[in-house]
Amino acid sequence: MPRPDAKAPGRWPDVPACYGWLSLDRRGSWRLQGERVSHPGLLALLNTGYASDGDGNWLVHNGPQRVFVALEYTPWVLRLQANGATRTHTGADSGTIDAAYLDDEGNVLLHTALGIGLLDDRELTAFLATCRLVDDSPAPEDALLAVMGGASGVFWHGLPLQFIDRGEVAARFGYRPDPAPP
Repeated sequence: MPRPDAKAPGRWPDVPACYGWLSLDRRGSWRLQGERVSHPGLLALLNTGYASDGDGNWLVHNGPQRVFVALEYTPWVLRLQANGATRTHTGADSGTIDAAYLDDEGNVLLHTALGIGLLDDRELTAFLATCRLVDDSPAPEDALLAVMGGASGVFWHGLPLQFIDRGEVAARFGYRPDPAPP
C-alpha cells in the first residue's frame, strides 16, 4: 500500500527513441553497440520486450524508451527443434510454417505465424537432410542449386522450397532492416 503522502506517478516522461545502439545478428544474438550481449537479465529484457511497431520497425521497449533494432537480415532467427517445430532467437515457438525459401546466397528463410525468419546457419545441415524431391528421395546438391537458379521440385516437410532474392526480402515481408529517426 502506498504511503498517504506519496504522489501517484504521472505519465511517462518524454524520452527520445534510441537508434543505432541495438542490433540482431544473423545467428540471433543481440548486440549492443556491436558487442554481443551475454548478461542473462539483459537478454531476458530484450527477448521479452522485442516487438514490431506496426510500421516495419522492430524495437525493444525499455520502460518509456523505444530502442530500435538494426537487423542483419530478418526480424526473426529460427532454430529447428527435435520435434520438427522451430523456435525464435527469443525462445518463442514460431508457430505454423507456411512457406520455405532459399535465397541467392544459400540462406534458408521460413515464413511462420510470427513472420519471416532466417534459419540459423548452424541448422542448415539438418534442414538440407530433410529436403526431398517429388519422389520423396533426398534432394541432391544440384537440385538445391537449381532452386537458387529459380527451378522447383525440392520440398521441405511438404512445402516447396522457393527461390527468393535476398535484396527483395525486407520489402516483400514489410520490415525495415535499419530503422532511422523520422
